[in-house]
Amino acid sequence: MQQKFKLIECPRDAMQGWKHFIPTQKKIEYINALLKVGFDTIDFGSFVSPKAIPQMADTRDVIGNLELGNTGSKLLAIVANERGATDAVVYDEITYLGFPFSVSETFQKRNTNSTIEESLNRVEEIQNLCIKNTKQLVVYISMGFGNPYGDEYNEAIVFNWVDKLVAMDIKIISLADTVGLATAAQVKSVTKHLVDSLPDIEIGVHLHSTAINWKDKVDAALHAGCKRFDGALKGIGGCPMANNELVGNMDTELMIPYFEKLNLLDHLDKEALQHCSQLATSIFV
Repeated sequence: MQQKFKLIECPRDAMQGWKHFIPTQKKIEYINALLKVGFDTIDFGSFVSPKAIPQMADTRDVIGNLELGNTGSKLLAIVANERGATDAVVYDEITYLGFPFSVSETFQKRNTNSTIEESLNRVEEIQNLCIKNTKQLVVYISMGFGNPYGDEYNEAIVFNWVDKLVAMDIKIISLADTVGLATAAQVKSVTKHLVDSLPDIEIGVHLHSTAINWKDKVDAALHAGCKRFDGALKGIGGCPMANNELVGNMDTELMIPYFEKLNLLDHLDKEALQHCSQLATSIFV
């Protein structure tokens, strides 16, 4: 299956762990601006417990004020259980639901209050809801390159769980370097195996990194055949359920010129992107 190159912008991931509450109107302004840039998908919000992620408690208010008439970008919302998925699928504006499926037992319990096996059952329930409501489920393999908790990890564990997800007809799998532990060699090895062995599945990467080591990881994924990349402007973000110290997202502003140089991107509105960069600077202070 020939896959097109996709760049996904993740303001939700940037916002969710931010130290103070970002006003709803600011979120709306920022996401509306991002919708004008030309990203394939905007990971804009989540339908999870407001007690767990207070920053995302206003996702319903945000979606009701998004300007979707003149954008080709699609919307993705994160869910952690069937209840959240039930809430999300009623919105015609949302194309994708994302579920964080960890191969670390400790992190899965911290992130979704469920074991890995219980989470597999949740994926099945959410997938059924997606099929009934013409949505597509994106499953993120959290801690896909190792974990800081001492939980057993090796590539075979990742591949085993991915096989179970693919058996449920999940068509998009994104490998998440949740706390930035991955080496470039790991990124290439795990990603290449999945790209090569699952040609009908869209394999992506959701990498976390510093401004110093981003390029090695991006190159590793590219050389492995990956064509789906997540990022966030300014490299802000990380999962607040993972660690006290957030490791930033892959910086979209670093990736864009690099991908353009490789002729992978040629359709972004640079003026709109510059405006988004200015907004991000004013929001994340």
